[in-house]
Amino acid sequence: MNPKTLHNLTVIPFVLLGVSAIILGFRWLISPEPWMLDESANVILLDESYTSLFSADINRNLPKYLTLLYRFFGWWVITIGMLILSFTIVTRLGTPMARGFLQSVFFITLIGISIIEWIFIPSSHFVYLTYGLWALWAISVLSGIQLKKYDI
Repeated sequence: MNPKTLHNLTVIPFVLLGVSAIILGFRWLISPEPWMLDESANVILLDESYTSLFSADINRNLPKYLTLLYRFFGWWVITIGMLILSFTIVTRLGTPMARGFLQSVFFITLIGISIIEWIFIPSSHFVYLTYGLWALWAISVLSGIQLKKYDI
C-alpha cells in the first residue's frame, strides 16, 4: 500500500472517533431526558425500571439530578472529542511519536471500557459500539506499523 493511503488509514479512525464523540455528547446535552438514551444499559445495571425508581417519593428530584449528571457527561464527551480531533488535525499523526501516544492512550481507554462493560453491562448495545472502536483502533495501529517503513 502506498504511504498516503496508509497515512489516511492511520488518521481517519481518530477523526471518526473525535466527530462521533462530539455528536454523542451533543445528544446528551439536547435530550430532555438524557438518561433514556442509555436506558437499556441503566436498567440492566440498576435492575429496576425508571418508572418504579421515579415513583418513590424520596426520588422525586432524581430526574433533575440525572439531567445535571448527563449534561456534565455530555460536555465531557464533547471535550474529549474536540481534544482528539484537535490533536489529530494539528499533528496529522505525522510522526511515530504522535501516532504512538494517541494509539496507546486509546488502547488503555478501550481496555478499561471493555472491562467495565463485560462486568457490569455485558448484554448492552454499548458492547457492540466498543467492538467498533476496537476495529477503528486496530486499523489505525496496523496502518501506522506499515507506515513506519516510510518514516524518515
